[in-house]
Amino acid sequence: MSEITKQPIFKIKQFNEFSLDELYSVLQLRSEVFVVEQNCVYQDIDGKDEKALHLLGIYEGNVVAYARLFEPGYYFEEAAIGRVVINEKYRDRKWGHNLMEAAIAGISKHYTTTAITISAQLYLKKFYESHGFVQVGEGYLEDDIPHIRMKRQ
Repeated sequence: MSEITKQPIFKIKQFNEFSLDELYSVLQLRSEVFVVEQNCVYQDIDGKDEKALHLLGIYEGNVVAYARLFEPGYYFEEAAIGRVVINEKYRDRKWGHNLMEAAIAGISKHYTTTAITISAQLYLKKFYESHGFVQVGEGYLEDDIPHIRMKRQ
């Protein structure tokens, strides 16, 4: 199998199941992308990690993909997916699609629902539409970045 066709192995964990190395890797990846790359000073550690399920994409022993999954009623009325991120050096492999498929499957398995709401960065609208999400309502700024609310049934 060529290097480019390999994919991450996805695992879902509760917060208290993280090893210290996994927790460090997740927080480093989120900070790398959401704070440094996007030049956005905000509080990433927001007190919601303990309530979420964590989807980790592991490739060659490293966390290269990540998303948080929330039960219905915690973040939105429907289940929610947030902090969707792929390490920059692997984005050309289209692993974001694998990550979203795993996140949607994780919501279905753990929360027995297919209704999901996300707060999506506007520039990723077409990406999320390709996974069955549709925009609801007007755009808004979240941490000075244009966002839209999107839902999937």
